[in-house]
Amino acid sequence: MTDKGTRPAAAAEESGMEDISFAELFEQEDNNTVITVQEVAMGTVVGVNADAVLIDVGDKAESYIPIGEFRTDDPNRVIKLGDKFEVFIEKRKEEGGLLLSREKAIAIKVWEEIARIQEEDLTILGRVDSRVKGGMSVDIGVPAFLPYSQIDLRPVKDMDELIGQSFEFKILKFNRKRNNVVISRRAILEEQRAKLREQMRSTLKEGQTVIGAITNITDYGLFIDLGGMDGLCHITDLSWGRVSHPSKLYAVGEEIEVKILKYDQDSDRVSLGIKQLRQDPWETVPQKYPSGAKVVGKVVSITDYGAFVELEEGVEGLVHISEMSWSKKPRHPSRIVSVGSEIEVQVLKVEAETKRISLGMKQLQPNPWDVVEESYPIGAIIEGKIKNITDFGIFIGIEEGIDGLIHVSDLSWTERIKHPSEKYAKGDSIQAVVLKIDKDNERFSLGVKQLKPDPWQAAFNNYPIGSFVEGTITNVTDFGIFVQLEEGIEGLVHVSEISKDKVKTPVGNFNIGDILKTMVINVSSEDRKIGLSLKSLEEDEKGSSTSNNSGANAPTPTGTDEAVLKAQKGSGPSTFGDLLKAAAASADGE
Repeated sequence: MTDKGTRPAAAAEESGMEDISFAELFEQEDNNTVITVQEVAMGTVVGVNADAVLIDVGDKAESYIPIGEFRTDDPNRVIKLGDKFEVFIEKRKEEGGLLLSREKAIAIKVWEEIARIQEEDLTILGRVDSRVKGGMSVDIGVPAFLPYSQIDLRPVKDMDELIGQSFEFKILKFNRKRNNVVISRRAILEEQRAKLREQMRSTLKEGQTVIGAITNITDYGLFIDLGGMDGLCHITDLSWGRVSHPSKLYAVGEEIEVKILKYDQDSDRVSLGIKQLRQDPWETVPQKYPSGAKVVGKVVSITDYGAFVELEEGVEGLVHISEMSWSKKPRHPSRIVSVGSEIEVQVLKVEAETKRISLGMKQLQPNPWDVVEESYPIGAIIEGKIKNITDFGIFIGIEEGIDGLIHVSDLSWTERIKHPSEKYAKGDSIQAVVLKIDKDNERFSLGVKQLKPDPWQAAFNNYPIGSFVEGTITNVTDFGIFVQLEEGIEGLVHVSEISKDKVKTPVGNFNIGDILKTMVINVSSEDRKIGLSLKSLEEDEKGSSTSNNSGANAPTPTGTDEAVLKAQKGSGPSTFGDLLKAAAASADGE
């Protein structure tokens, strides 16, 4: 440091003031100095080395400042002798000299500039340095805080992209003591936007086509910046076709052409459309897709009741589940078609006013009911697997779209089946006879018992009236005794036919499993009933005038053939007494 302590004495000698003491001169020099601490002063570079810069601010001694403080603005700057810088005089050192700071001088000037900019409502340039809690840190000469809400007009998805970029900012507030500055970029953008909005209000018109940038995408549409105000393009106005979500078609930042559908100047609300830039395809649908036409489309959606098929952009038709297959019980649509697949369909009906098209798939295949009678004639024996079992019968799969029903009454000639599941299970293979085909109502009747002859058809011949039969008692009730004559054939001895004496109930007098001999007194194949009698048998054994056969197959007595046959063929119940009367009448006639 250069010593300036001899300068006052020399000056006194040159001016002829020998009578002033050295101490007085020193005090005078000290009192007349312009150096004031805690202020900014202009300094001159009088020396430079690798670590520091020697600065003269007009004081009696120069002071060193670290060279790094001079390279804050420009790290590559070369400091030369004679360069002038503003420096901050912090204090006088006890050992002599001043403590100077270039950085604090810069900061003081920055704070002064910040105050001026805020007062005059100006902007300041800053560089985004890093992310901090609640926003970003920006260098404007001093660190400033940029809240998230003040970065842009809309939320910024990637904050890291801003780091290193420079922008103009408004100063919202500052506190020099706390070294705190809050800035805003949004305020500048809002001012710019307000100016553009005023310009657009006079030029924007409904029906106009403009270019805009997508600023936000929601479930219900796109927000598009038109250059001064935002407009909404609702999801229904994006395309004439089906749109599951706007993000499937567009991305934020993309520039697109739109049409002004409605503009409310009072609220600055703008409704936009994209599909309106093209002709509505439904205007030509009746001509392009007449009823009966066969077309190829893409499955775009599947529901429980059918599948929606896109024929072209904006034109969809429904294939109802009932039109997918000839089957009365079709499978779920998702098991027949899949989303994205291309299928051939036939146009069934077009309703242009309501924008509906009915499509069919089964129409492209022959209806199996058209040829079912030729393939399965009445009486034919078929085999199939049981698809379903109900209280009233069994459904058999014949072929695709055709099921046959075996009614519970057609399962057996003789068995009393309460529920088909007693004998059959789903998935079993079963043979059956074709009984009836109703094409109009699409009903296919089958029978199992018809595979064997009806035992009751032979009952009339096997058990003629008046014949004696033996059987096993199967049940005893108050009204009579059931006797099994053969498998599937039972007769009833009514309580009135047990004895000539009045019998209240046979219960207790007869046992299940006993063998009982009776006489046939009535046979009805249609009603499947055989009337038996113990009383008539008892009378015959006591020497009735007219003898009957002792066995089921024994011939009738001579002279009574016609009478017996008449009694057998006659309608209504026939008793043994009736038979005797008929035989006597026949003998008198001879």
